[in-house]
Amino acid sequence: MPACNTTRRFFSLLLFLLQAIVITGCNREKKSDGYGNFEATEIIVSAEASGRLLSFSAVEGEEIKDGNMAGVIDTTQLHLQIEQVKAQIQSLQARQETIRSQMDVLGQQKTNAAREVQRFEKLVQADAVPRKQRDDVLDQYRVIEKEILATASQQESIDADILSLNVRIRELDDRIDKSIVRNPVKGTVLVTYVEPGEIVSYGQPLYSIANLDSMFLRVYLDGTQLPHISLRQPVTVLFDNDSRTNQSKEGRIAWISSKAEFTPKIIQTKQDRVTLVYAVKISVPNADGSLKIGMPGEVVFSRQ
Repeated sequence: MPACNTTRRFFSLLLFLLQAIVITGCNREKKSDGYGNFEATEIIVSAEASGRLLSFSAVEGEEIKDGNMAGVIDTTQLHLQIEQVKAQIQSLQARQETIRSQMDVLGQQKTNAAREVQRFEKLVQADAVPRKQRDDVLDQYRVIEKEILATASQQESIDADILSLNVRIRELDDRIDKSIVRNPVKGTVLVTYVEPGEIVSYGQPLYSIANLDSMFLRVYLDGTQLPHISLRQPVTVLFDNDSRTNQSKEGRIAWISSKAEFTPKIIQTKQDRVTLVYAVKISVPNADGSLKIGMPGEVVFSRQ
């Protein structure tokens, strides 16, 4: 009998331990509500001008502040074009001076012609001269008026040309300014695509950058989980500390997709991949740099 009782107690203890292991395993499996990977908002900085890349200071892994110069594209041709445009403006301004002098002369001629018209009008009224002489003087007056209008039209045309050339200079100045590659956001350089001395073209990617102080965990939830979450809801984010334990950080739900999609192929089994899920992005502070792009993570929603 003692041996039998000992055996029963042994099997009872063994059964209890097995149940405890199963329950613990189930609890671990159900601990997290979603799984995914960390990502950051990546910005690709592209060239806004074409030419040889004279300098390029972006280095992968280094942090660049907002507004810092990351590179310079050759602007020699643009400066030469500005000099050419300025020479054209000077030539037009010289013509303006000539036209102003012509206008002064024509103005005086018009004044003299008007006096002659008045004088001959009086002589005709006194029957001192034939009407034809009065008409000839009047015709000369009208010719001078037409010359003044034509000269004034030339002046307006030159003014318009100078205005257009000044706009061209501002355009070239803007292109020169855009030849300086300025970093748009504070962040860490992820990838560089060019080297100093290469010829780059407008729109060509130069490097990519992301602010790693704030990361996003993208997870996929099924429709039964959506009613229990909301935007800006605080959550607990877990990520690997070692092979057995996790670290945790507080995060907030930043975005919930409004459309269902099939689970991405990187997620678990084929059965899981044919399930319709909703993508959710969780904002997680990362000032200490412990989170890296592509790292796996888990999320636990607060229980009410």
